[in-house]
Amino acid sequence: MIEVLRQVSGDSRAQLVLHPPRALDARQFVQLFAALAGLMLFTAILGWLAGNVLAPAFALLHCFLVGVALRAVWRSGERREEIRVGPDCVEVIPAAGSSPTFRAHPYWVRVVVEKERVLLVSSGRRVEVGSFLAPVERRELAVTLEGLLAASNGCNR
Repeated sequence: MIEVLRQVSGDSRAQLVLHPPRALDARQFVQLFAALAGLMLFTAILGWLAGNVLAPAFALLHCFLVGVALRAVWRSGERREEIRVGPDCVEVIPAAGSSPTFRAHPYWVRVVVEKERVLLVSSGRRVEVGSFLAPVERRELAVTLEGLLAASNGCNR
């Protein structure tokens, strides 16, 4: 997901905040885990009644592993990337509160699209942006960045 935040409507400063797409919110994730755990435990009880004594233990282990996997998927969706474009500086900040990994004057920054990657290039330095976005969103990001860089330079490329 790409959010475009403008500082001042007439100013050429802008900030892009990139988030990976999420299909479920936190409540829906908990409901999904509860449904999966319920089905696993129901199946384990049926197996136990049929004579499989270890079925409940394996179901608990399986519930734990599925819970860990779902938690990892949820945490990967919390990634965030900020791109600040102003008349004097372009910055790429990989996570909130961290220092910029890329900083250059917008006049020297180019947007390069290689296969499915969007790169900001300046003076031999390259940084990939939006790696967690879908291909359509990456193309949209490239177009948006080119427009913002053109506006910050005061020209229409």
